[in-house]
Amino acid sequence: MNKWLKPAMFLVFMILVCSVLGRVLTSGETLSEYAAQNPELAYATQTQTSIPSASLTDAPTASPQPIPLPTPTATPAPEFSPLAEESADSVHYADGFFYQPLTDTVTARITGRSYPVSEAIAPALSLQVTNVVPDGTVLAVSYDDLRYLNVLYYDFDGTVQVGEMICNKGIAQDLVEIFYELYLNEYQIEKIRLIDEYGGDDTASMLDNNTSCFNYRMVDGTDSLSKHALGCAIDINPFYNPYIVFNKDGSGETYISPEGSEIYADRSKNFPYKIDESDLCYQLFKEHGFTWGGNWNSCKDYQHFQKVVN
Repeated sequence: MNKWLKPAMFLVFMILVCSVLGRVLTSGETLSEYAAQNPELAYATQTQTSIPSASLTDAPTASPQPIPLPTPTATPAPEFSPLAEESADSVHYADGFFYQPLTDTVTARITGRSYPVSEAIAPALSLQVTNVVPDGTVLAVSYDDLRYLNVLYYDFDGTVQVGEMICNKGIAQDLVEIFYELYLNEYQIEKIRLIDEYGGDDTASMLDNNTSCFNYRMVDGTDSLSKHALGCAIDINPFYNPYIVFNKDGSGETYISPEGSEIYADRSKNFPYKIDESDLCYQLFKEHGFTWGGNWNSCKDYQHFQKVVN
């Protein structure tokens, strides 16, 4: 027993010495020490690769905000060329919406039609004259009292069109604001042209369902000057919103204008383009201080809005 004890003890001693020397010479570490210093490799399972910091900067940091509804920006597709372009002395309200004093071109276009001329001047005009007053007549409105108005609108096909009208300078701002709101709401109007396109003939304009304002004329069927003659009244989609006089001339018959619009005289019926108190057009004109012909007693003029100006 003693024979093998000494060699065994010597062998153990040599193993310990070699172990110590190996650690000193190689700066090694035990598995437990390695595990303590590298836990993610020694103990952890495989994890998802982290996102590079550069990618994080590209990601949104907040929820997207609601996109506001845009103002309609459809390209106008006019069926005719407007008589005037926006000039330095115009009042700009929005793109496509402005008013300004009458240009020479516009003045020449309306003279003898929507704007009357004296008997002495009429023969000298190149255009066919349809509106003549006796020499010496003092007109109730001058060219300087009027404004040329340019607007955009949606026609019955939903297409954006360029419209033009002439009005009294006292309601020009009202009209440009009203028609801008109608445009934003895609309110449909069939036509907005100068009544001079119809030779100043109010009946022809209504038959074509044309929306118009200034026309120096008498009230239909009377000798009284119309508010249209002052540029203070406007008719909207007139064929669908006719002028009605009950028991005209005591004959017991109801007069409806324009001819052919009788079906639209019954306002209890529902049909497109009808103006009533729930209609946006009515509400906007009312807000701007206009009175509506649909509220009159002796007659009804459902197309008609007018305002008193100073």
